[in-house]
Amino acid sequence: MSDSNDSRQSALRLAKLQAQTRRHFLLGGAAGLGALFLSTSRAADSAAGGIPRLDFSRDPISPLSPLPPQFASKARRVIYMHMVGAPSQLELFDHKPELTRFDGKDCPASFMAGKRFAFISGIPKLMGTRYPFHQAGKSGAWISDRLPHLERHVDELCFIKSMHTDQFNHAPAQLLVQTGNARLGYPSLGSWVTYGLGTENQNLPGFIVLLSGENAPDGGKQLWGSGFLPSVYQGVECRSHGEPVLYLQNPPGTSRSLRRYVLDAIDDLNRENYASFGNEETITRIAQYEMAFRMQMDATDAMDIHREPAAVRARYGANPAAGSFANNCLVARRLAERGVRFIQLYHYGWDSHGLSKELSLNYGFVERCRETDQPIAALIGDLKARGMLDDTLLVWGGEFGRTSMQQIGGDPLLSGRDHNPGAFTMWMAGGGVKAGMSHGQTDDMGYEIVKDPVELRDLHATILYLLGFDHHKLNYPYQGLDQKLTGVKPARVVAEILV
Repeated sequence: MSDSNDSRQSALRLAKLQAQTRRHFLLGGAAGLGALFLSTSRAADSAAGGIPRLDFSRDPISPLSPLPPQFASKARRVIYMHMVGAPSQLELFDHKPELTRFDGKDCPASFMAGKRFAFISGIPKLMGTRYPFHQAGKSGAWISDRLPHLERHVDELCFIKSMHTDQFNHAPAQLLVQTGNARLGYPSLGSWVTYGLGTENQNLPGFIVLLSGENAPDGGKQLWGSGFLPSVYQGVECRSHGEPVLYLQNPPGTSRSLRRYVLDAIDDLNRENYASFGNEETITRIAQYEMAFRMQMDATDAMDIHREPAAVRARYGANPAAGSFANNCLVARRLAERGVRFIQLYHYGWDSHGLSKELSLNYGFVERCRETDQPIAALIGDLKARGMLDDTLLVWGGEFGRTSMQQIGGDPLLSGRDHNPGAFTMWMAGGGVKAGMSHGQTDDMGYEIVKDPVELRDLHATILYLLGFDHHKLNYPYQGLDQKLTGVKPARVVAEILV
């Protein structure tokens, strides 16, 4: 096989020489002059007292190799649980007895003035919470009876009850939460994190996405896309039952050694192409082929929840025979143990307008709580028992909140609320955030924020800080601007919630 390798290399060198033209010579000369200019200008900036850039350069063949954070981090990895459709904070964490007292009364005109709604029109009725609340844990946090398992870990949680957004439709709101921008084409949070830090396990993707529920998120694959970052940093969608990635295994009749020989030949072609044209996506292609080859062993093991004891699977409510959020939570723990940097879970079905049983607070919402309560509690408990909660950042939330008014649907027996971008609740745990606290406050009706508002870009800045980055310094040059997850508007780290 060595003779065939030598002949292949000779043919490639000959083809490269034949492809050379005056344009290649001029392109190389221009690139050399440009590099000289950039190096001298950066030296001048440094001599003038400019702040040096962080260096995110890597061996092009190992674009996911780990890099140190800018400063000592509290968190080494992130598990982000996005509840697609926006769960009602008024039925889970934001206790508003005054709203219940005014249940069925006409909504104040001030609630409607100047506001946009997805569905509400006219003068709707105020609607009190559908489920009883009580205080739990040493922290005395308010929580509804829909989350009995999570309640046991309430003293590990840090609630942010003053989140708000400027988007009131699902797809742009999800994009804003996950990419920092309501428009398409921007890198996701997980992409920024893997670009900045790489990943500890080179045999698995640094950013893995797991979906559950009847549909994919409204924002689509852009929610875990890499935008203008090299595509190697995009999330890799995997499955928690069956093959982790479709067509990952070799087809019948193809041995692992033959697959290796074919990949070597493809790599040679791609390296020659990169040497000639310098396209970063060529390097991404090489890295992804190599990752897929290594994943044949490691991904199957990491995703196989059959390997977990029956008692552990029962604690999560996991069933290896069918995909579920419970399976994904268990897989998330296994991936975190194996050094995956960013694990993103999406669970669909929280859009409780009351237009159908599945999308109502008294039916579908109850099911979503049942599907997620036990596995999230098991995940927190498992991470804590393994000593991983301290350096794993858990994030839970939706894309916006729910109104204090009832949305009238076709069936008067179904309860629902419209979208409320003005106030919603998220929680975080582990990874350097204060346990057993609540930050921010809404008014007595749970409709608008009255204390310590938190922008989504503040949340992003805080997550990056916990991972060891000043959000201004984690940037990427694109279209003449040092692009950042937090954009160009002011953003702050929410220091009040940090240990």
